[in-house]
Amino acid sequence: MKVSIYKAGKRRGSAAGERRHALRKKGYGGQKFPKLAKPAKTTKKVVLIETCTVCKKKMMNKGIRIRKFELVAV
Repeated sequence: MKVSIYKAGKRRGSAAGERRHALRKKGYGGQKFPKLAKPAKTTKKVVLIETCTVCKKKMMNKGIRIRKFELVAV
């Protein structure tokens, strides 16, 4: 198995959720929800992608909440 870290792709402005969000923000009133003064979490979830070297099948593990994650080649 080859292990790598999942990284979110580029957001599309034409996606349904993006269009809906832009529509709700439009006009008077601005933000559709209050901006947070400080973030609640101090860590991010790291999702690992395991790729089979034989059949190239990819499996994603459930995210682990961790402060610092480092992949080391053995």
